[in-house]
Formats: sequence, structure tokens, C-alpha cells
Amino acid sequence: MRIGQIGVAIAVVLGLLVSLPAEAQHLPHVARVGILSDEVPGLVTSFEPFARGLQDLGWVEGQNLTFERRYAEGKLDDLPSLAGELVRLNPDVIFAVGTPAAAAAKIATRTVPIVFARISDPVGSGLVTALARPGANLTGLGTLTRETAAKRLELLITAVPEAKRIAVLWNPDMSTARAALEDLESAARPLDLELIPAAVRGPEDFDSVLQTMLEKQAAALIMVPPSAGWGALMMRARLPAMVTSRDLVEAGGLMSYGTNYADMYRRTAAYVDKILKGAKPGELPVEEPTKFELFINLKTAKALGLTIPHLLLQRADEVLE
Repeated sequence: MRIGQIGVAIAVVLGLLVSLPAEAQHLPHVARVGILSDEVPGLVTSFEPFARGLQDLGWVEGQNLTFERRYAEGKLDDLPSLAGELVRLNPDVIFAVGTPAAAAAKIATRTVPIVFARISDPVGSGLVTALARPGANLTGLGTLTRETAAKRLELLITAVPEAKRIAVLWNPDMSTARAALEDLESAARPLDLELIPAAVRGPEDFDSVLQTMLEKQAAALIMVPPSAGWGALMMRARLPAMVTSRDLVEAGGLMSYGTNYADMYRRTAAYVDKILKGAKPGELPVEEPTKFELFINLKTAKALGLTIPHLLLQRADEVLE
């Protein structure tokens, strides 16, 4: 191409740029948020409050924000590959729900910011070095599941005083589950309760767990920590259940005591907002809950033939009827 032709080509390009509308020349950056969770797509409880929290802060899907979602459907072994998929999409930040998801995301990337939620022990699980200054590329919100173990057991037997054998649903693949189980066992001894540990890794374990509950005559059950898909097992067991969140109480659990998960997911959006605006995750302190809520399902109690003590109903933050 001759020099004169090059000059003409440059002039044409410059002319096209000048003629473009101002908004086309200054297109806003569309933030990409990856979501990694152990939840089942049809039973996701984290996305709606999280997205609503972002919208309240000015981030609207389809305008200045796009989501890339990956759900393990309770299959924790799938999380590392799903985390790798998200990292290859080069998101601006990853929202990880649950300890296994956060751990998989941490292994997958040391550079993409990760904001986690529903983590019972962020330091003990090795996700962060300290709550006040997490370091590296992770931060988020914890749940203090272990610290509430004794209280949850106490509330359950207050509602079901005749229950002396209690099944404990736990997932051995979750790094904090064994410690939480040990906390429950310590709390059970002075109460003269027999705990029946029932390991649940996935739906394939449901039949054997139900058989164990039946053979050992479990009179109630308690979940610790939360895991995707356990609501179906709870419904099949037809036992008074201390569950882990309000949505499981709505699904038929007798009661729950602990963090308000919907509020937690909503508040997680503030971390993502700060990171998208330039904050470093390692400098954002991990937040832990200061308020715990008690929910009781009276419809479930009546179906099970239980009469919940009046004083316990008075203590509840909400009674579902």
C-alpha cells in the first residue's frame, strides 16, 4: 500500500470514530461475576438475595453486570473443575457459596478476587490467615456454625424433650464438619443424649442413612453444617429436625437457629461492590454474624404431633403457621 493510500485509510478510520455516538465511544465496562456453589439449580437460595443486594448498589444484570453460574448440585467432587471453568472466563470476582466451593476457587486462582459466604470457620479451614486482615485474594462472611452447635441441640430437645437419640447429618467431605460433630458430641454428654452420626455425601447415601435412623430408633435429627440437597432427606425421614436455615424450615423442618442466610447473601454483595470499585479482598475484614435467629414451623409440629412450649415460641424470631 502506498503512503498516500495509508493516509486515506487512517483518515477514514478517524472519521468513523468521530462520527460514532459518544456513548459508543465510551462504552461502560460490564462487570463479570462468577458464582460457584454446591447448591442444586432448582433449589438455589443464595442467588436472589445476592443479586438484589448488587442491584441496590447499582449493579444490574444485563446493563453493567453479567453472571456466570456454576452449581455442583451437591456433588462436591465437581467443584474443582467448575472453579477452573469460571477462572478461564476471566471474571472480575468470584462469589463462592460454602466452604468446599471457596476452597476449590482458592486452589483454582491466586489472582481473581473471591468473596465467600456460608463458611463456618474461615481461618480453621485455611481460606484466610486472619479475620481482620484475610490476605491473598479471599474475603467474605462466616457463619459461626460451630459456636452455635450446643445451643441448637439445646433448643431441639426443649421442643422435643422425649428425644434421647438424635441423628446428626454431616458431610465428611466438608473440612469443618468433623469439628462441628465433635462440638455436638461434647454438648450431648451432659444432656444424656445419644447422637447417631449419619454421613451424607450425596443423594446416593439417603437410603442407607434412613435405614440407620430406623434401626437405631432416632427420635429427631439435626443438620450440621448445611449441605445442598439435605431437605429431601429430611422430608423422607419425617422426624423433628433442627435445620440450618429458614428456607429449610419453610420446606418442612421443625426449627432452625443460626445466621440469617438470605441476609448474609445480600450483605455479601457489598464486598463484591467494593472489589469491583478497586478494593483489595485481602484488606477487607471477614465479617461474622452478631445476631442469630430462631424460626419454628408450627405446621410441622402439628403434623408430628408435637406441642411446642409456649416459652420457646415466645423466644422465636418468627413462627411459621
